Amino acid sequence: MARPHSISRTLAALVLLALAVVLLASLGRWQLKRADERRATLHTIEAGRVQPPLTLGADVPPAALTPWRPARAVGQWRDDLTVVLENRNHDGRPGFWLATPLVLDASRNVAVLVLRGWVARAVPGQPQPPFPPAPPGEQMASGELVTHVPRLFELWGMGAAATLPPRLPAPDGTFPKVQNLALDDYARATGLTLVPAVLQQLAPDAPGLSRDWPQPSVDYNQNQGYALQWFAFAAIAAIAWLVVLVRAWRRRRAASPD
Repeated sequence: MARPHSISRTLAALVLLALAVVLLASLGRWQLKRADERRATLHTIEAGRVQPPLTLGADVPPAALTPWRPARAVGQWRDDLTVVLENRNHDGRPGFWLATPLVLDASRNVAVLVLRGWVARAVPGQPQPPFPPAPPGEQMASGELVTHVPRLFELWGMGAAATLPPRLPAPDGTFPKVQNLALDDYARATGLTLVPAVLQQLAPDAPGLSRDWPQPSVDYNQNQGYALQWFAFAAIAAIAWLVVLVRAWRRRRAASPD
């Protein structure tokens, strides 16, 4: 007859292996979901970039503001309302993004927020050089539309994050530095009526500014490969569960009388 402790160990092994099957299969399904999300992102980017360039104006219909669509705008920069986005790396180098509004209609205070480019952070121990100013007068900016300023994860437990001042421009004339910037918050602080999209300005680069923007990760094949691995691990755990069950059944039959 099988010993009690042998039965308890067998039951524990069966429970653990069953949990492993469920967990590993769930991880595989999650990777498939991530693959679908990345495939959808790739489709959105490709669909936006094949559209004809959009000229932004005060009365541009929101339906035309397709993400990743080429766009251009003519207006005057409000360099005094520039916001500096911190912790934006480029080719492994720390730096900043400069976000400046381009006023499309001064009479109605309508503007589009433009990501003008990346600026390198000064070497530790050295003062930060002045940020490149936006040129005066009527200017044209061209690039691609995105729905919002790309966000960075904020570790709230590591200390208070810098917040946007309630009113801009700042009284001391400095550019506020924040980690993330929401269009609604920026519109309230500046009093501007913003086009509900952000223009990422593209090449050519300006003096002191790089416009090689990071792109969303769209390698869905990688997620599908990870999903296959997790499902393989789940299958191994399921086979192990069957082996333990069959061996326990055989031991029980061998120990029981005819």
